[in-house]
Amino acid sequence: LSRNEEIEYLRRHGIELDWEQAMYSINKGIWGTSVGGRETLNSYEYLPEEAFPTPLQKKGQETVELEFCHGELCGINGEKYENPIEAIHALEQIAGPYAVGRDIHVGDTIIGIKGRVGFEAAAPMVIIKAHHALEKHVLTKWQLYWKDQMATWYGNLLHEGQYLDPVMRNIEAFFEDTQKTVNGTVSVSLSPYHFHILGVTSPHDLMSPEIAVYGEIHSGWTGEDVKGFAKIAANQAMIYYKVNRDEL
Repeated sequence: LSRNEEIEYLRRHGIELDWEQAMYSINKGIWGTSVGGRETLNSYEYLPEEAFPTPLQKKGQETVELEFCHGELCGINGEKYENPIEAIHALEQIAGPYAVGRDIHVGDTIIGIKGRVGFEAAAPMVIIKAHHALEKHVLTKWQLYWKDQMATWYGNLLHEGQYLDPVMRNIEAFFEDTQKTVNGTVSVSLSPYHFHILGVTSPHDLMSPEIAVYGEIHSGWTGEDVKGFAKIAANQAMIYYKVNRDEL
């Protein structure tokens, strides 16, 4: 059923409104604004500047300090927020005028067709990038790995309407547990159409110079330890090629 057919049906039943189709379909929410139009109906065109609801208003460069408490944004430039939604809105007022966080998303629907839609999400994109930067400093290798894997599953299930499945609560429990040490401050540089992470500070930072400095010095092991580690790490490969000498 097309939109034109829907409009014709409503007209036949006495409903008269302004049916002139807008150039762009815009849906605004807390976590960004979607923008759909002629350009997003194909695979190769990008949305023009005027399609985005928030125009570029700021020039130059600005540094913003984002504080995270157990993984949630709880402070901006020293100001504390009890409600994360208020913090999101506050950051949007700072980052939005730089016209950052714009992109086009291509996704798959549950009925098997692909969709393409533009969006602007200044605060969400800055938060996601800053949060991930902090996580890389405070979570272990395998915490990061499994969180990424489960996030993909969670996103797919949520997108396909499976929010009430009990497995969602199981995944959420894992996510929540990983955020216990995601505390600290992330410095972000904002400029027109662009932002990047400057650095992080956290009491849980695993990149401690007291333990080791990458490529420079270490204090937790000796040269003999390294020899033993290399031998054990290569043990299974050594066994494989002993058994399969023809592959050497």
